[in-house]
Amino acid sequence: MTTLLALDTATEACSVALLHDGRVLSHYEVAPRMHAQRLLPMIEQLLGEAGIAASTLDAIAFGRGPGAFTGVRIAIGVVQGLAFALERPVLPVSNLAVLAQRALREQGATQVAAAIDARMDEVYWGCYRAEAGEMRLLGQEAVLPPEQAEAPRGSEGEWFGAGTGWGTFAARIALKPTSMDGGMLPHAEDLLTLARFAWARGEALPADQAQPVYLRDQVATPKAPPA
Repeated sequence: MTTLLALDTATEACSVALLHDGRVLSHYEVAPRMHAQRLLPMIEQLLGEAGIAASTLDAIAFGRGPGAFTGVRIAIGVVQGLAFALERPVLPVSNLAVLAQRALREQGATQVAAAIDARMDEVYWGCYRAEAGEMRLLGQEAVLPPEQAEAPRGSEGEWFGAGTGWGTFAARIALKPTSMDGGMLPHAEDLLTLARFAWARGEALPADQAQPVYLRDQVATPKAPPA
């Protein structure tokens, strides 16, 4: 039976989740700027609760962004360290998709517009629809001004707004949802759900391919110094 670990530190939330023997355990904390100190102890505690060693894991899933630059790097550093040491593959999962999956789990929302406050007067944006219990991306993920955050062309029906982008920019976002949760953050339990789908499709990657997705190129690539 598959054993998967999922972890996420891309936003103010720090969370881990474990699937073992068909049972899901998870820990979730809102701990800004404490991710580096909290993540490994949370993983150790979760494995201890399940009564298993890290060597039992089949793969490790993680929130690959978009999100806070430092937070995403913390997750990838921990994931690569564990995956290389254990010789296990990794499963990168979009943090926008994780938000949408949480909205499905908690609110029963089947169409979700996920928005994370990207600072610089922009939002990380992605629209998702539930298919057989999995939130699937419609169109593309993007980073853009709130006024340009719209539903994908040709989509119909009601939308649920999830994420801090709604908390900051709801009045300016072009798409108008029926309801929203502007304080919702990604949860590793929902990341784990998406990772199970990806694992079943054979989408696991070697540890060295655990890469961040920032959407905003200039965050990852420093500007060249002036000549």
